[in-house]
Amino acid sequence: MGIRLVTGGVRSGKSRFAESLCVKEGKPVVYLATSQVVDDEMKARVIAHQRQRPKEWEVKEEAFDLVGVITEIPTGSVLLVDSLTAWVSNLLMSEPLAEGEDPSRWRSRRLAQVESHVHAWLDRLAARDAVIVTDEVGLGGVSMHPIGRCFQDALGWVNQEVALRADEVWFVVSGVPWRVKG
Repeated sequence: MGIRLVTGGVRSGKSRFAESLCVKEGKPVVYLATSQVVDDEMKARVIAHQRQRPKEWEVKEEAFDLVGVITEIPTGSVLLVDSLTAWVSNLLMSEPLAEGEDPSRWRSRRLAQVESHVHAWLDRLAARDAVIVTDEVGLGGVSMHPIGRCFQDALGWVNQEVALRADEVWFVVSGVPWRVKG
């Protein structure tokens, strides 16, 4: 199986498709949720995702340390990461832009941290079977806010790095998956 990247827009059916790829493998699945539940709307989204996935899947919640989680995954299982979007956001905002701080300095620090985490994570992931969900940021306009631009740049770069190493890349549009690579 190797690494499969599933990308698409918000509410495009990415997670459902990614889950179906895992089910087809017939192996134990470890579902890694990277979102932080910060409000009632996000809680409702999490509950909806929980209801649609099989009960026998092991669920791990980790907003930052994906490298650490990989070391805990049993050999022979499939890792489903949902999603890189939340993970990158968590990493960027773990040190928010301070009042009066130079946005370009903040950006450089945050992007360096994301790059370091991604390389370490991908190196560990190389020997695993994984399905990774992410949002495609390359179809929207450029953010007018420095933090928004940093997020777009970071996630766009992360998606490209994962796609380079992935055995398959899928793009989901309105619930319809298109194979882009593999």
